[in-house]
Amino acid sequence: MAYPEVIRVFATSQDPDFDGPWQARTPSNSTGSAVVIGKRELLTGAHVIANATFLQIQKMTSPDKAIARVKAVSHDCDLALLEVVEPVDFLDDVEPAEVGDMPRLRDEVAVVGYPVGGEEISITEGVVSRIEVQRYSHSQRHLLAVTVDAAINAGNSGGPVFGDGKVVGIAFQKLTGVDNIGEMVPPPIIRAFLDGVKKGKRPEIPALGITTQNLENPLLRKQLGLADGERGVVVLHIDHGGSSDGVLQPRDVITSIDGLPIANNGTVQFMKSFRTRYDVVLGYRYIGDRIKLDIKRDGKMKTVEVELKKWSPLVPRSRYDEPPAYFVYGGLVFQTLTRDYLTTWDKWWNKAPKEFLNYYYLGFRTEKQHEVVILTQILADEINVGYAHLYNEAIATVNGREPLDMLDFVQTLSSAHGVVEITTTSGGMIVLDADDVRKATPRILARYHIPRDRTPGLPGSAPAVAPMRAALP
Repeated sequence: MAYPEVIRVFATSQDPDFDGPWQARTPSNSTGSAVVIGKRELLTGAHVIANATFLQIQKMTSPDKAIARVKAVSHDCDLALLEVVEPVDFLDDVEPAEVGDMPRLRDEVAVVGYPVGGEEISITEGVVSRIEVQRYSHSQRHLLAVTVDAAINAGNSGGPVFGDGKVVGIAFQKLTGVDNIGEMVPPPIIRAFLDGVKKGKRPEIPALGITTQNLENPLLRKQLGLADGERGVVVLHIDHGGSSDGVLQPRDVITSIDGLPIANNGTVQFMKSFRTRYDVVLGYRYIGDRIKLDIKRDGKMKTVEVELKKWSPLVPRSRYDEPPAYFVYGGLVFQTLTRDYLTTWDKWWNKAPKEFLNYYYLGFRTEKQHEVVILTQILADEINVGYAHLYNEAIATVNGREPLDMLDFVQTLSSAHGVVEITTTSGGMIVLDADDVRKATPRILARYHIPRDRTPGLPGSAPAVAPMRAALP
């Protein structure tokens, strides 16, 4: 089988520089795979086109390339829909592929794409070996995935996996350190993404906004008021502003979700064929959908309805196609703590500041804190002498008040006059005169070749500062 509907993608990308958040890294080139699914439309992986500045596609039957653009993308489920721009008839001679049904264990599949190591199309065959919720490395979301024992290598990314002549998955990652264990996005999530694009739905996959604990311990179940035969998971924490805020309470036991009974190990029998994590049902839901939960609270059973909202952890996971939030104030560089910033350390899960890792793994949004504002570096200037040791610390207070998020932090400092006192979580004290900071800002930005003192869109954003050509003291 020739697979003319499988297309090669050429992407030029420019990632942000989180060490210098006012600039971007050097552009890089990469390749991936895609599949034609409609007139001028191709389906690929979101990580193939993340932070892309220019996209081209190439058919197997021609050396010529066409220009493409991103029509829709969901970084949560690692899917993107591309559209041919020029020439518009580039794919007219290609018959679109059809999305098939969910494969079953032991079904034979073929991974088709353009992996590194050659220019021609590659076909590797294997069988479905596992179906369960997996962590998507592109977004750190836990969603339904299908594992196959066919080889998936760099360049295969975004390419189709065929079964019985139809697309039964999009290749998106492989398990490192082992051979022939690759994973693909399954049809239910593909269909939800494509249907959402047609309906104009938001691309994020919702979350319940809760932390739960399994109930495999019989004494714990008894302590929570569960009778013999009752099963579920117990709610430990509810994220402020999340889907379950105001609906669920700590110590509620969720016994079923969307009509599926939850076992004591936190799993459900999904699609009547395999057992996996109970939040699997969220993978094909949209922001604004409502979902029913059966819970036991204070010894009484009841049914509640939750309106689904996007996942908003205290420390945002990987972000794409948007600049980092930063603010330069008196030569002090402040950023929002994100996973992207953590990854600036090699083996960041071991070497990043332990305080930051604690926020990442154990922190949660509260009414008083929606984001963690951190001081990442000090650009030396006479106005900040003596503060050079306080970098890579979280901000505790500004003038005695804990900042809610970066927006609140910038608003507070931008409107301040007179002496401003900033404290870090280690107890460090920074005292600046707000009026002196305003006078020093053009000098500092010019000295360090920084075009703006803050990310465009933050309060007080101004046009870029023209570089000074005269010698600086």
